[in-house]
Amino acid sequence: MSFLTFGFFTGLSLILAIGVQNIFVIEQGLKKQFVFIVCLICAISDFLLIFLGIFLFHYFDKFFTPSIELILNIFLLIFLINFIWKKIKANTNEIKLDIKENKKNLVKVIFKTLGFTYLNPHVYSDTVFFLGNFSKVFTLEQKYLFGIGASISSFIFFFTLGYLSKYLSNYLINKKIWKIINFIIIIFMSFLAFYVLTNILK
Repeated sequence: MSFLTFGFFTGLSLILAIGVQNIFVIEQGLKKQFVFIVCLICAISDFLLIFLGIFLFHYFDKFFTPSIELILNIFLLIFLINFIWKKIKANTNEIKLDIKENKKNLVKVIFKTLGFTYLNPHVYSDTVFFLGNFSKVFTLEQKYLFGIGASISSFIFFFTLGYLSKYLSNYLINKKIWKIINFIIIIFMSFLAFYVLTNILK
């Protein structure tokens, strides 16, 4: 598996979850309100945060002594275990969509999109911390490919979610469908957790 593909599936595993940001994108798709702008803001934000995390862990690599790397890997493993546990407990019955076609101007929608993106702590934990920390052992070229792959998954996901939400909304919030998706994510993330654990035990 190339690092581009690896980054794509890792990024997709993190972003494939019904959270406040994704629900907002679905709502805008159902309302047909500034869908392109909303999806573009979300995707570009992910791109910036992904590479912020990658470069933070790359350029501060000299400060990562073996003991600090061990601590970071332990935190990374805890994050993965917590992520997997939340997926196991995921309850899609709690999903609520606001699909009233209220007219909103572009500026308000932009600010609301930025709020759902940058005021969401999970965005930082998934992109800056997880992807940056996970890629710290890669070469610079591998980090670029990994980051590009993760960014591509964000662009594809958000635009697909926004533009197809009108036609796929019944499936997107269907409990059985999300149980299958969550199961696949749990398996993939479990392999990543095992990979991190082997690094800790070296």
